[in-house]
Amino acid sequence: MEKMEITLNINDKFHEVMVYPNETLLDVLREKLDMTGVKESCGEGVCGSCTVQMDGKPVRSCLTLAVEAQGAKIKTVEGLANGEELSDLQQSFIDHGAVQCGFCTPGMLMSADALLSENQNPDEKAIRKALAGNICRCTGYAKIVLAVAHAAEPNDHCSDCKS
Repeated sequence: MEKMEITLNINDKFHEVMVYPNETLLDVLREKLDMTGVKESCGEGVCGSCTVQMDGKPVRSCLTLAVEAQGAKIKTVEGLANGEELSDLQQSFIDHGAVQCGFCTPGMLMSADALLSENQNPDEKAIRKALAGNICRCTGYAKIVLAVAHAAEPNDHCSDCKS
C-alpha cells in the first residue's frame, strides 16, 4: 500500500499528513498529530472512547478512515476549551464529579457537545439518548447526565453543584 497526502481540518487548523488508505482517524490523531485526548479502547466502535465530531456529528474515530475525514470539519476534545479556559461543559463535568478515571470523558464530552449544539435545553431522555453510545465503567452516568443538563442551563440553585 502506498501512502497518500491528505489535509485534515481539525479544531479549525489544517494539517497535512501522509497516511495509508487503511489508517483510522484515531491513529492519525493520536500517532501523527499528537492529539491524545481521543482515546482508544475497544477498537470496534462500541465504547465511544474515541468519539470526535465530524461536521458537528459524533463519529467513532476507530471506525473512520482518515481519508474519509478529508474535507470535513473535525473537532476533538482539544477543541472544546478556549485556550486555557475550559468550556462550560468541561467545567460542569468537573463541578459535578462526572469525571472519575477519565478514560471515557473525552468521548462523553464530544457526544454531549454535539447534543448541546443542536439542542440547548435537552431533557434527561435526550441527554441519555445522546450519550447512549458511550460506555463509562466508573460513574453510573447520573453525574454525567447532571453535568450535561447543568451545562445546558446553569442553575444557581443546583444543590449538587460545587460552584
